[in-house]
Amino acid sequence: MTDHNIQALLYATSAVLFIFSIRGLASPETAVNGNRLGILGMVIAIATTVWIITPNLETVTIALILSGLLLGGLVGGLVATRAPMTKMPQLVGAFNALGGGASLLVASAAFYAPSNFGLDLPNGNIASRSLIELCVSGFLGAVTVSGSGIAFAKLNGNMSGNPIVIPFRHFINLGILIGIIVLVGLLIRSGGQTEWVFWSIVALSLLLGVTLIIPIGGADMPVIISVLNSYSGWAATALGFTLGNLGLIITGTLVGSSGAILSYIMCRGMNRSFFSVVLGGFGGDVSEENIARDAQARPVKRGAADDAAFIMKNASKVIIVPGYGMAVAQAQHVLKEMTEKLKEAGVEVSFAIHPVAGRMPGHMNVLLAEAQVPYDEVFELEDINPEFAAADVAFVIGANDVTNPAAKTDTSSPIFGMPVLDVEKAGVVLFVKRSLGSGYAGIDNDLFFKDNTMMLLSDAKEMVENIVKAL
Repeated sequence: MTDHNIQALLYATSAVLFIFSIRGLASPETAVNGNRLGILGMVIAIATTVWIITPNLETVTIALILSGLLLGGLVGGLVATRAPMTKMPQLVGAFNALGGGASLLVASAAFYAPSNFGLDLPNGNIASRSLIELCVSGFLGAVTVSGSGIAFAKLNGNMSGNPIVIPFRHFINLGILIGIIVLVGLLIRSGGQTEWVFWSIVALSLLLGVTLIIPIGGADMPVIISVLNSYSGWAATALGFTLGNLGLIITGTLVGSSGAILSYIMCRGMNRSFFSVVLGGFGGDVSEENIARDAQARPVKRGAADDAAFIMKNASKVIIVPGYGMAVAQAQHVLKEMTEKLKEAGVEVSFAIHPVAGRMPGHMNVLLAEAQVPYDEVFELEDINPEFAAADVAFVIGANDVTNPAAKTDTSSPIFGMPVLDVEKAGVVLFVKRSLGSGYAGIDNDLFFKDNTMMLLSDAKEMVENIVKAL
């Protein structure tokens, strides 16, 4: 068997490992092994690539590559292990930016040194096909970099999570896109000899990433993180064709397609079209003054930890609905302790997970797994919704928009049609929240004012700790 065949076989092996990795990540029970398979597949792909390019490189260059791999691995490992679970969405957004940035840098290197990548023609120009692939990779990479930066800032609180609406934004975005297409044509016509055109494409692409993501509200951030992840994959795919690297093509396609599919699933979970999310988003500012006025007009029933403990201890079935408020308070561990106390009292306990609860896909599943909540007690929306009518108590901790019954009844609501958890059907709803403020969708939750709802206004972790003491 020739070296070329062995290399192709190794790339195919890494591709199979990536596929099984994605399959493993579909379930919390198999996620750890899925990660391990993905790591093994990436190690094989990188080792194969280094093997292919080594004969054409100097010893110093090889040392630089290996040093970069080691340094990047150490930095990535340290950042990932030190980042708290509440910062996982931001971490994913930052890593998306790095993925897009890597594609942009390699595309730039190939543009400046086409002979090193076998892209040059006898007359010194770059082949038109290669220029198109470099532009696609640079475009998607740049959009991912700037778009992920905005998503990170929104999720991290560095800028408002509410939509920042730019006047005539659709016309602006269309103009930028047309400008990029015109510049790509000019670059092809020049044979790749006009540097300013290439960097103009990059600059406009970076600007487009900002103008696309800024108008999108925090409620749509889980979808946007997934979309940007898909962009980074397609950028790598385009680069793989340019470099003739089978491993990069396969890896990029898997990331791009899986991100696109996940984005579709997330949009379906919110009953929203993909384009409505990418082109607009929803949510707006709701002032504390308006919230207070509404609360005064529609009084709520308030309770304390002792009340909640008494109600749940005397229940036969309790369904817990976690949300981003639980993540912010890092209340998952004490929540697990509360469930153990309830089970000791003979109460049946289960968890209800909405597909877009939190700030990234699977956010709540990750937090509950970290707290060692048994997988067989955690149920998705479709499986758990019929159970609320038979539950004595629905314990909502920090989940807002995904429990809002207005999604089913108010046709004027921006979340109308979004599948939500039917918590209002439970005998009693205990709602843990810091205030009566709105969620990321920017609207009040009608559930607060239901006759069977008791608001437990407090920090989530502090409230649950007090409930545990009372139990």
